[in-house]
Amino acid sequence: MAKKPSPAIRLQLNKQGELRHLLCIEGLSKEILKRLFDTATAFLREQNSVVKKVPLLRAKTVANLFFESSTRTRSTFELAAKRLSADVLNLNTSVAAVQKGESLLDTLKSLEAMNVDIFVVRHSDSGAAQFIAKHLKKGVAVINAGDGSHAHPTQALLDMYTIMQHKPNCSELTVAIIGDIRHSRVARSQIAILRVMGVRKIHLIGPSTLLPPFAEKLEGKVFHTIEEGIAGVDVIIVLRLQKERMQSGFLPSMNEYYHRYGMTLERLKLAATDAIVMHPGPINRGVEINSLVADGHRSVILEQVTYGIAIRMAVMSHVASGQIQESAE
Repeated sequence: MAKKPSPAIRLQLNKQGELRHLLCIEGLSKEILKRLFDTATAFLREQNSVVKKVPLLRAKTVANLFFESSTRTRSTFELAAKRLSADVLNLNTSVAAVQKGESLLDTLKSLEAMNVDIFVVRHSDSGAAQFIAKHLKKGVAVINAGDGSHAHPTQALLDMYTIMQHKPNCSELTVAIIGDIRHSRVARSQIAILRVMGVRKIHLIGPSTLLPPFAEKLEGKVFHTIEEGIAGVDVIIVLRLQKERMQSGFLPSMNEYYHRYGMTLERLKLAATDAIVMHPGPINRGVEINSLVADGHRSVILEQVTYGIAIRMAVMSHVASGQIQESAE
């Protein structure tokens, strides 16, 4: 019997199979991902022009609803919305109504009454974006900007897009993901999108304390030594240590972690000669990665940031279109 799709998967597509929310990577077809990538490529061309704005979201309002602090992700979402000509509302909820005792649902309903069209949501609880999407009226979209340790779909999309700019033949790639996979929503979404795009060889590298108990079920090959795990790989994704989600005892010390799992020039020599190095940021230099690697010619970390704006523009334009289709039914 075929496995039933999760509520999040069912919620994010309309009857035509187009995006009306973006909550997770699971359930998205290769065709949908390719359409998002093609749209991002078109927006990248616009970013290089004198006038960077396009009018696709003119008269629409995008609310960045961040229950967790973030600089890069929120900034790129804000820039993406503005380049689509939307009005943007940035809400720092740590000082907003929720902190004063109002429920999340009441806060959302108040914002909904202001005719917000797209909510970009980051929350420390897994499933928060799905909860919000479920309770909003028809025609309002939700984009998950990271929920707990569950998912970070736009980061996965921009990572995959970056990989394909350098290595378009996904089926022949070996990708290594190094570090705090246990607490990483990025890693879960990355693994999901790599699988959809046809990458079959994924190496999960880290100490046993930073790998989830179900690591073997994540469809990757597990390594506990970085030297063994990155031998011959084409793509190296270094993860940030999620200190804010760790309890004590996961690591002896940051120095010990760097000694055993830090990405150094010596270790990079073990990968394929044209391997690229990625990091979702923010970088902890001297803990997860050496500066000579982070700033070296194999690093595509700044490309990830640039592509992040175009990818988020693509996602916003697609969910807006999907909501219009939904409302027309």
